[in-house]
Amino acid sequence: MRRLIVLFFILFSFSSFSQEEELESLRIELTFQNPDTTKVKTSLKIINLLYKSKDYDSALKYIKGAQMLSENLNYQKGLADITYYKALIYNSKDDYINASSEFHKAKQIFETLQDTLALAKVKNQLGVLEIERGNYKKGLKYAHDGINELEKRALFEDLAIAYKSIAKAYNKTHVTEKAIDYYLQSLEVQERINNVDGIIENNVDLAKLYLEKNDYKRTIRYYENALNYIESNDNELKANILADLGGAYLKSEDLKTAGDYLVESIKLNRELKNESGILKTLNNLGELNLIKKNYKIAEQQFLEAGNLGRQQNNKLELLKNYKLMKTLDSTKGRFESAFGWQREYFKIKSSLDAEKTNFEEIVLDEATNNEAENDTILQAQTIVPIETQDVDSKQKLDRLKLIFYAVLAAFAVVLVFFILFFLKRNNRAKYTRELEVKNQKIELQNEAILEQSKHLESINNVKDKLFSIVSHDLKDSLTSTKGFIDLLKDGQLSQDEFHSLLPELSENANNASLLLFNLLNWSKSQMQSLKPKPSLFDIQQVFHEKIKLIEQKTQKKSIILIDNTMRDFVYADRSMVEIIIQNLLANAVKFCVKNDTITISNKIENGNAIISVADSGIGISVENQHKLFGNNTFTTIGTENEKGTGLGLTICRELVELNQGRIWVDSEVNIGSTFFIELPKTRIENPINT
Repeated sequence: MRRLIVLFFILFSFSSFSQEEELESLRIELTFQNPDTTKVKTSLKIINLLYKSKDYDSALKYIKGAQMLSENLNYQKGLADITYYKALIYNSKDDYINASSEFHKAKQIFETLQDTLALAKVKNQLGVLEIERGNYKKGLKYAHDGINELEKRALFEDLAIAYKSIAKAYNKTHVTEKAIDYYLQSLEVQERINNVDGIIENNVDLAKLYLEKNDYKRTIRYYENALNYIESNDNELKANILADLGGAYLKSEDLKTAGDYLVESIKLNRELKNESGILKTLNNLGELNLIKKNYKIAEQQFLEAGNLGRQQNNKLELLKNYKLMKTLDSTKGRFESAFGWQREYFKIKSSLDAEKTNFEEIVLDEATNNEAENDTILQAQTIVPIETQDVDSKQKLDRLKLIFYAVLAAFAVVLVFFILFFLKRNNRAKYTRELEVKNQKIELQNEAILEQSKHLESINNVKDKLFSIVSHDLKDSLTSTKGFIDLLKDGQLSQDEFHSLLPELSENANNASLLLFNLLNWSKSQMQSLKPKPSLFDIQQVFHEKIKLIEQKTQKKSIILIDNTMRDFVYADRSMVEIIIQNLLANAVKFCVKNDTITISNKIENGNAIISVADSGIGISVENQHKLFGNNTFTTIGTENEKGTGLGLTICRELVELNQGRIWVDSEVNIGSTFFIELPKTRIENPINT
């Protein structure tokens, strides 16, 4: 990397030296040239070099001399090129009036000369100039007029500017599809000329447009493309993209990836003190916590984001913030507060709607303004003589007075009519606003009631499922165990018979124990009260403890157990990991037949611990694999008609996620299944509690 940096500076220094050397050579050449067109051409070369090096003041000095010489020689081509450079320099200095004037002068001369290429370049620059000023209609006309010639000549640098400018105009005027089309063309040209800055900007622009269209897949693709081109030390640009990228993953419901990007974004933006990036990231983090029902953390993040939004007067982010706060308070049953947030939301929405314009061309015609002013003066001059003219007779004066009073009376009547109309209209508007407010409040309350109904229905389903399992599966295990105990108590079993039945009694107890574990943790997770208590422990030790619980079952089915585990430490809640492994081992036994194998192993990958339980049993169909870890319970009968609750893998998934890990399966029918668990080896920060 250091070598590349050194090489870059060497090349840059050499390039600067070469440019200075070329400039000095041209200056010497210019000194000894005769005052003819050759001298103008040499001046233009110097002006071009000075313009590229952004030495605008020096360039303007050479322009002044070359312009005078071109006018004396009546050298129109030179005069046109000089005027074009003058316009470029004024444009670079943000002098819109002079830039526009000089571009139009150059355009007029190039039209006379019928120089189609130069004319296309001038029109392209005029298009960019007008679009930057917000004159989209005029800018688009110039840009489209010049683009055909640029495409014909394959002038990629000019085309990149033209395509991006046109795309910006269409974007601002809400013609989204055309904006996307031209941004894509601009991106293609930027890639062709390998302009990294242009590639990044175009990818970001495309991502934003697709985000507006709710096309999150393409949004993510273009944001990640932009990230790939950003240098590792360009944290400012990276910070701005990470917040939007995390938000896009959030909208696509990939919560884990969204959390990863948003944590990186909040850290980077806080380091850079980038308040707009912090605001956007906090809103997205709050929404993520709201989805995951971490209401306290979500509220803290929303409140901080709201304060930042009001400081920055960022109406778009405030709009999002107030909507999310309304949802949070509705969910928690704080309806008055939720109604207040909704009222603030509609205030900002109304303000934004009022600020929207049709983006039509605004033409400032000074001549028309002057003409209007002259008309006003003329009218004033015409009225004065009427008011000051002499009255020859008393009769004429009385007639004028009568007309005046009549007009005054008519005006008074009309005024009263308008006042009454206005008052009535105001009362009607006030009544309409009050009705709208009441309707909004009712709508908000209905939403809250609906959310509570869904929550109660969910709790009711949990209760029904719990009672069903307790009344069937748990009851069967306990009844069987009680039967053995009653027989032993009544003396109906001999000592030998009791010993022969002990393995079955032990299996029933283990089944009941596992079932109770699953029921307890599943019900806790449904009520949002299950919290992990992570610590560092040896995963091999847990495996060895849980193997003992299935030895009886493996012997009964003649299953071969292969232990490939190694001593390794993970950072998680040990009791939860024990439940996970016990469930996976019980499932493996359940779906194996005689002489099948179960292989347990663990390894380290990317700094995390990977645990696996593999069996050579009957396998799982692709269709059923999608049902394994869902919220709805799913169960099938084992190879010896073993029953289950359907909660085991659901509990496993929830416990793994609580410990910042992930679980997945690789299975093939009649070949076997392998369940993988990834867990952290060290303490990590909560990706959404930042």
